[in-house]
Amino acid sequence: MTHDHDESRRPVTSRNTKWAPRIAFWLKSVGFKPNTISVISTIFALAGAAGFFCSACPGDALTRALWLLLGVIGILGRLLCNLFDGLVAVEGGLKTATGEIFNDLPDRISDLVLMVASGYAAAMQVGNTDAWHQAGWCAAALSILTAYIRYLGAAQKVGHFFLGPMAKQQRMAVLILSAILSVALEPHLLKVGTCFRAGLVIIIVGSIITCVRRVRKIAAALNKAG
Repeated sequence: MTHDHDESRRPVTSRNTKWAPRIAFWLKSVGFKPNTISVISTIFALAGAAGFFCSACPGDALTRALWLLLGVIGILGRLLCNLFDGLVAVEGGLKTATGEIFNDLPDRISDLVLMVASGYAAAMQVGNTDAWHQAGWCAAALSILTAYIRYLGAAQKVGHFFLGPMAKQQRMAVLILSAILSVALEPHLLKVGTCFRAGLVIIIVGSIITCVRRVRKIAAALNKAG
């Protein structure tokens, strides 16, 4: 596979490992197209969201842990698909005219369903469940806004800025950590849902900071160019 530099691609260290290009080459060899892999990423995200949502349903600790495991697997599957669709498209030479649409739109759907479902996981054992449902929607809106601002920079021809602290990988890492800590610490040491509540607060605050940083970076680039 060839390696092309593209400023619109998110910097991902795993792209430079030995295993990732090998798997991408195998996916290409068996007929997977990058757009198909992008769609599959959303299927993984939907499965992960279902896991988080169902973890809020009545049940014992083991059942809840299994639902949260499904949530983690869904997120990891989504991230791996996000890695491989780019490798197959760029390094594999299978870029298409619609590739940018398939690369971005599934990501926005994935962010939406995972964040909203996390709001349900966070709403357990609290008096005002609506507040945490709304927090999930807020995190979803901010996740999409960070991507919109990044594309705004590209539209203004100053480039894509993948600044954090809550870029996609960091948001997903917070959700994974929230699920793991939920299994490890709840309900024996903490109230059920505490870890997801903390995770959503981190994502919301971090995403606001990310939006501000990206807007400032775009504005600085425009002022410098002008």
